[in-house]
Amino acid sequence: MKLWKWLTAVWLTGVLVAGFLIPLPRIPILEESARNLFLHVPMWFTMMVMFGIAFWYSIRFLNHGNLQNDHAASSATATGLIFGLSGLITGSVWARFTWGTWWTFAEPRMNLAAMSMLIFVAYFILRSAIDDPEKRARISAVYNIFGVVTAPFLLYIIPRQLPSLHPGAEGNPAFSEITAPELRYVFYPAVVGFIALAFWIYDVVKRTKKLEEISQQWNT
Repeated sequence: MKLWKWLTAVWLTGVLVAGFLIPLPRIPILEESARNLFLHVPMWFTMMVMFGIAFWYSIRFLNHGNLQNDHAASSATATGLIFGLSGLITGSVWARFTWGTWWTFAEPRMNLAAMSMLIFVAYFILRSAIDDPEKRARISAVYNIFGVVTAPFLLYIIPRQLPSLHPGAEGNPAFSEITAPELRYVFYPAVVGFIALAFWIYDVVKRTKKLEEISQQWNT
């Protein structure tokens, strides 16, 4: 195993241990559940990094027509979707302990985030419906570009314009304290660690797709 993967494992282990053990400042509403900051928020940062990579390779495919770019784009999208769904799950757990419900349709950020994830689920459904590799790659690239462009609007821009209980919305008492300096010492390393983990997963997914392609060539 490559050195950077060992470093990623050690780094994330240290981050998670610190996240559970460090003393927290008293944060109204969130209390001890504020430790979810080290999991929930980095998931979304990591997702956007992976979707950015998918966007890049989708454009490269449309420019050059190399199917390897399509494999890279779909692998990055799959990895980003894993972290996006993890963000939804950790957000739902957080909502249960702070808002008293696993999900509420009155919270725009949750619902728009779910909508964004459905767009990328549809991306893989679309891919599975097309047999011709060239046609599948071309249509998928266009759709993926559309999906990545809409993600910032659904996840960050539109929710900030609507009333919300989510931290960061106007009037939420937790926002000023959840970014306290002592939390940032764990939060920023968590973001770096999960992005590195995403590259690890991305590498595995991409190599798996390559092996599947070789296997299909041998069978034909």
